[in-house]
Amino acid sequence: MPDEIKRPSSTNPTAGDERLSLDELRALGPLLSTAERLEALSALPRDLAEDYFFSLPPFDQLQLIQAMPATDRRSWLRLLEPDDAADLIQSSRSGDRDALLALIDDATAREVKALLAYKEDHAGGLMSPRFGRLRPEMTAQEAVAYLRQQSRQSVETLTYVYVLDPQQTLLGVISFRDLFTAAPEILVRDLMRSDVRTVPVSMDQEHVAAIFRETGLTVMPVIDEGGHIQGIVTLDDIARVMREENTEDMQKMGGTEALGEPYLRISFSRMVKKRAGWLSALFLGEMLTATAMGFFEKELDKAVVLALFVPLIISSGGNSGSQATSLVIRAMALGEIRLRDWFRVVRRELFAGLALGAVLGVIGFIRIALWHQLFGTYPEHHWLIGTTVSLALVGVVTFGTIAGSLLPFILRGLKFDPASASAPFVATLVDVTGLIIYFTTANIVMRGTLL
Repeated sequence: MPDEIKRPSSTNPTAGDERLSLDELRALGPLLSTAERLEALSALPRDLAEDYFFSLPPFDQLQLIQAMPATDRRSWLRLLEPDDAADLIQSSRSGDRDALLALIDDATAREVKALLAYKEDHAGGLMSPRFGRLRPEMTAQEAVAYLRQQSRQSVETLTYVYVLDPQQTLLGVISFRDLFTAAPEILVRDLMRSDVRTVPVSMDQEHVAAIFRETGLTVMPVIDEGGHIQGIVTLDDIARVMREENTEDMQKMGGTEALGEPYLRISFSRMVKKRAGWLSALFLGEMLTATAMGFFEKELDKAVVLALFVPLIISSGGNSGSQATSLVIRAMALGEIRLRDWFRVVRRELFAGLALGAVLGVIGFIRIALWHQLFGTYPEHHWLIGTTVSLALVGVVTFGTIAGSLLPFILRGLKFDPASASAPFVATLVDVTGLIIYFTTANIVMRGTLL
């Protein structure tokens, strides 16, 4: 069949007599080595091979290009639009970039070099310089004929066409549908809309994605400080960006650096290196918990029963802090809250912490009272123990929610990624403070009895 290649065997993913569909190849792709994927690519008909190649992320495309024979690299690299070629080249080592650029035709190479001048996580790094453009004095008939000519030169999209003056200043926008259905003699300036939603070249890609969500647009022009259009960003670009951003945020919130590569492709040493740093920092932070326990050694000697509830107390604080952090980071990512909203968020989390702490405190008190009645587990002052645990839970959970909600704002204010306020980091922070709150509460409630 024309849309199939050989199905992998257990020892060689491209060997055997069975046939493997293109969809199965895409599903198996992460499990294949670069050489195996290249062999599979070669077995596909050219049109399906191109579909598979275009569906890969830039890093995977780069690996395939570099594994190809020198005679094939040029034809495959030239298939890419300038923005996609720029993404691929940015994924390469700096020493390989000139060689890759040399494989592209001169006109496209100039466009790619212009895109490489922008940061890859800014609108300028996402945009395509190929878009439909018109002059305001054209008639609709002239504009359609001109766009037909432009489309032969690989325009990214003709859904929307932009009206420019001779200095490339953006004057307006018109949909191709409106242009095509308009009377032939009507002027473009009479059809265009001048209220165009734009993004600056230096806008961060997360903010660009938020604007796409708010407006529901499928394409937006990118302009410089002088209002000159530099390119367009499409919804396809944003979908890829959001997938990468969500992956990176999830990895950071799990207490590791962003891998930057597929899990099964990253080398073992690089993965360990990216995980060891955060894990070591968290371990050093947890050592403070042992220090705090040592500080309250006398209290533990007098009332060993207090030690039974240490895991309960500190885990409740860590869980509440992790909840608050996750909610705030996600709300920031969606543009629901901004840096100036910090006080409203902290105030809200203060009351949420008190309410949640009260709920857990009541549950904890009932549990202690019930166990004492059923099994006689605790000493005669069990009601003091229950009160201590309940009050400590209120304090620890409240502190956890405040710390968890405030930390992303602090990181954003310091120009760091709020996702770095990972759940393990917040839990470690709250562990130490939770012990202090717990034993301080015990000293106040139990003084003169167990302490």
